[in-house]
Amino acid sequence: MAGKRIWSKNLGVPDNHYGHSSSLLCWENKLVVQYDTNRSGRMLVLNVLDGETIWDVPRDVKISWGSPVLGEINGKYQIFTSSDPLAIGHDLETGEILWSVECMMGEVGPSVAFLDGIVYPSQEYARLVAIKAGSSSAEIVWESDEYLPEASSPVAVDGILVLATSYGVVACLDLDSGELLWEHECNDGFYGSPMAVDGRIYLMDMGGTCHIYEISKELNVIAEPELGEKSVVTPAFAEGRIYLRGTKYLYCIGE
Repeated sequence: MAGKRIWSKNLGVPDNHYGHSSSLLCWENKLVVQYDTNRSGRMLVLNVLDGETIWDVPRDVKISWGSPVLGEINGKYQIFTSSDPLAIGHDLETGEILWSVECMMGEVGPSVAFLDGIVYPSQEYARLVAIKAGSSSAEIVWESDEYLPEASSPVAVDGILVLATSYGVVACLDLDSGELLWEHECNDGFYGSPMAVDGRIYLMDMGGTCHIYEISKELNVIAEPELGEKSVVTPAFAEGRIYLRGTKYLYCIGE
């Protein structure tokens, strides 16, 4: 807390034409790093206390700007990722690739959604797929190509999947079948991701309007407050407050 560096790790300069953006993931003593570049793919886990490598596994994938997602399958934790061309499940403890499904292509930006054993990778100009993940295998149970996100990651909650496109459409699909339940056209597109909090979906568009929906299989727009400046971020939530960043200011909203 005094600002003294405890450890550092040089992973090399990523071959990445937009810049590296895969977020880190922490669980217990493990720091998960997704490091997929134009040259090669790589997944590694470091010890959070000293930076020592716990495991480092090569991946037969190309570049991705998505982030790793943690989920439990049959009592064991897996790391789910989406890159060109594979969605992959790694064993958290060993790094072993437990399963992979070829379903992505191009510049993969969104992270996967996950709920109740199903992984949902998606990408504009590719498709949205629902993958039933197992301990050593996986299979596609449905897919859709009607509405696809460019950078915004979908969210799965209470039987629905909500995603947002860069051209301004928010879509809600049934988790079991992939059926389109409702859609909402907005004035601006989305790079930030929808967040499910306390029975509501919060989603900030690039023009600075926060769209708030009821978590429901029917469209119910609760409110659309304006920030007053442009924004391309995903809001964060803690202890009854909302934290978000515009192009000029960082905001904390709450009582």
